[in-house]
Amino acid sequence: MTEALTEAMRKAEHEMVVCNACRYCEAYCPVFQAMEQRVTFERADLTYLANLCHNCGECLYACQYAPPHEFNIDVPRTLSRVRVESYESFAWPSFAAVAFRRPWMATLVAIAAGVLICASVARTFSGAARTFQVRDADFYGVIPHDVMVTLFGVVGLFVVAAIAIGHRRFARIADLKGPRGSRQGASPRRSATLDVLTLKQLHATGEDCVDGEEQRQPWRRWLHHCTFYGFAICFASTTVAAIYHAVFGWIAPYAYTSVPVVLGTLGGLGLVIGPAGLLALDLRRDTALTHASERALGFAFLTILLLTSVTGLLLLALRERPYMPTLLVIHLAIVLALFITFPYGKFVHGIYRGAALLKFRREESV
Repeated sequence: MTEALTEAMRKAEHEMVVCNACRYCEAYCPVFQAMEQRVTFERADLTYLANLCHNCGECLYACQYAPPHEFNIDVPRTLSRVRVESYESFAWPSFAAVAFRRPWMATLVAIAAGVLICASVARTFSGAARTFQVRDADFYGVIPHDVMVTLFGVVGLFVVAAIAIGHRRFARIADLKGPRGSRQGASPRRSATLDVLTLKQLHATGEDCVDGEEQRQPWRRWLHHCTFYGFAICFASTTVAAIYHAVFGWIAPYAYTSVPVVLGTLGGLGLVIGPAGLLALDLRRDTALTHASERALGFAFLTILLLTSVTGLLLLALRERPYMPTLLVIHLAIVLALFITFPYGKFVHGIYRGAALLKFRREESV
């Protein structure tokens, strides 16, 4: 039996029916191309289309049925609301779905928990008297390496499990396997990967992104790139540092000119420029383009990303100062909070959108 649609999905269904009859925006983005392959729109279809949408906003300003028309067609905002509902329905464990409804509360609780855990660990393994008297950038004098790896390893495994289960639920609901294409040319998987890495669908036409009616600038794309690739470079920095430690026996702290420090600095700068820029951009972006629930998710996620990068760069620059231990505890607490909130915040949109793009490329290749 078909599952009943939520209020947001009923509105999305109404809009897709109108759009399917009009088709003025059919060349704009994959959402409308995928829409045209469907006659009716059930929960699976609407979930897929909502996560396929990049919220570029071009269709709102082109639509003759947009508000104040009585049809009240606002595809970007409606699909934005459906997206957040889908995040909630995929969350594991299910009770954690409340984090999508109260992202700021979830973020603050995660940070508080991170501070409590990291400070307690530092005092337990280093001693209360010595914890905040460590010198010479000795991070492991504050929290031993094995303890740090165990703490973040356990949390990391939980996060991977939560995201994997969410993805599996998404795949089951939206039927992400889709048809296997037979056309010659690039494989669907390779095409979808390029779509993700280049943000090809972040705008409908041209190279600029829409911030408001007749307001098009390239910044949204570039700031997303700074955020994504900054995160990737920071991950690479951590990986190289782990290899240094485990394989070569080279113990931190590493020189400012070393590969892990250079990569960490570059990644950290990207994670300052990207989130700070996106926060500023989203504050003045037309609110008709995004539902308030997704805006709140985005603000909370960008804020904790920015805090992570700022505290990390401060820790690097001031690592030989007496207050390094305090900075280390604060930084690790925020990183731990970031990890904890990965499955329950805006981070998951990258996972689900990538999966939706792969389904789209498979449908396209048939």
